[in-house]
Amino acid sequence: MIVSKEQVFTLAKEGKLWAGNLIEGFTSAACKIENRTPIDNSKIGYIADGDARDVDAAVKVARNTFEVGTWSQLSPGERKKIMIRWSKLLEEHSEELAALDCVDAGKPITECINTDIPATIETFYWYAEAIDKVFGKVAPTGKDALGLIITEPIGVVGAVLPWNFPAQMFAWKVAPALAAGNSVVVKPAELTSLSAFRMIELAYEAGVPKGALSMVCGLGEKVGKPLGRHMDVDVISFTGSTEVGRYFLKYSAESNLKEIILECGGKSPQVVFEDADLDAAVPHILSAAFWNMSENCSCGSRLIVHESIKEELLEKLKSGLTSWKVGNPMDESVSIGPMVEEAHFNKVKSFLDITFQEGGRLVTGGQIRCDLGSGWYIEPTIFDNVTANMTLFQNEVFGPILAVSTFETEEEAIALANDTSYGLAASFYSQNVQRTIRVARAIKAGTVSVNGFSEGDITTPFGGFKQSGFGGKDNGLEAFEQYVQTKVIWYVHS
Repeated sequence: MIVSKEQVFTLAKEGKLWAGNLIEGFTSAACKIENRTPIDNSKIGYIADGDARDVDAAVKVARNTFEVGTWSQLSPGERKKIMIRWSKLLEEHSEELAALDCVDAGKPITECINTDIPATIETFYWYAEAIDKVFGKVAPTGKDALGLIITEPIGVVGAVLPWNFPAQMFAWKVAPALAAGNSVVVKPAELTSLSAFRMIELAYEAGVPKGALSMVCGLGEKVGKPLGRHMDVDVISFTGSTEVGRYFLKYSAESNLKEIILECGGKSPQVVFEDADLDAAVPHILSAAFWNMSENCSCGSRLIVHESIKEELLEKLKSGLTSWKVGNPMDESVSIGPMVEEAHFNKVKSFLDITFQEGGRLVTGGQIRCDLGSGWYIEPTIFDNVTANMTLFQNEVFGPILAVSTFETEEEAIALANDTSYGLAASFYSQNVQRTIRVARAIKAGTVSVNGFSEGDITTPFGGFKQSGFGGKDNGLEAFEQYVQTKVIWYVHS
């Protein structure tokens, strides 16, 4: 049945939304966790309170399915057909999925409908189509041998998801891992499990074997940790904080040395040179800084601007922000919703106090909207006079606070851009072609966008440098590489 966004909103109001464990042949004895929406902190339903028993059951089913070959040994063409059917079902249920992410994460419904869910569906279609278009190689041997270089699915993949883009991050991990022939166990963020649950139900409807795709809901300590330490999981693909990423490296060392793929935090710079087209740049700068309430790893949270144009740019940014309405994300005119939970709200709020104490100058925003719903709403905020030694310059906020710093020379701009332990993304603005080439090469980040804010698209690999993560890339054909292993078959001619 196709469910409208209005029906989802009604079910949320009635507290009837549910996300449970999806494990073939296993009924969990786990309790339930109350699920509250950040919109007004009301109860919208429950999720399963999974634990190590659920993880173990899911991994056993996944391993058995992989070894039997129900999914892993299907021809690429058969896997492709099933995943295309799944993609079509996701398309039919796109409004429902958008509404689930809206009420679960507090994401603006317009963004969910127009950006997140279309990108999610595109990811599934893209990897479905890529399944039978990835080839092995033949080594350049002499006449006495034939060397075949092939790839095989690696086995059981644990996909540990963040809460900021629930559906899209599900797609980034599950689509290539499943397309490559692996069995996948999904651990969604406990704050945002609804869309993952629904997408897996649709996967089963499309023909994905239940043993090839499982889901365990619950807290990180009770689900994420046992998954990371499990001796029969071959890969953990994790997106989230650098702090938690370190734990998965530790879990790997303590268990079977499973491969760990990390996409962690960021403190991305936006550099604006004196020759930039400011009117063209402003919408991109604001999107980089405040899109998705700045709950975005690639958020352009440091604006590094040539001192000669700073005041002009700040006035344009203030003017541009007038159209960014703060409010209930179910309202299609709203651009900024709440922080995802009270603990995160308090963390983000603390950066306001710290920046004032350290000498930052408030340009605009800075208000807590206690009059709205849960009260976890923070106006888009810009601080000027932020120096490299200040907390706001160095620490990831994951909330709508932009730090503004100035420079005089290109060398100083590059040094400031690179003055961070992170290296996920960056953007800069200049109409000097030679400068764009120099700066793009000099900035230490996995994705550098020129004269605009972008993370690339499904065709380009996404991942970071330094403490923003390593071990693989999301998106592009490169994503397949982290879910397969390379084998050489060597034929000797007698």
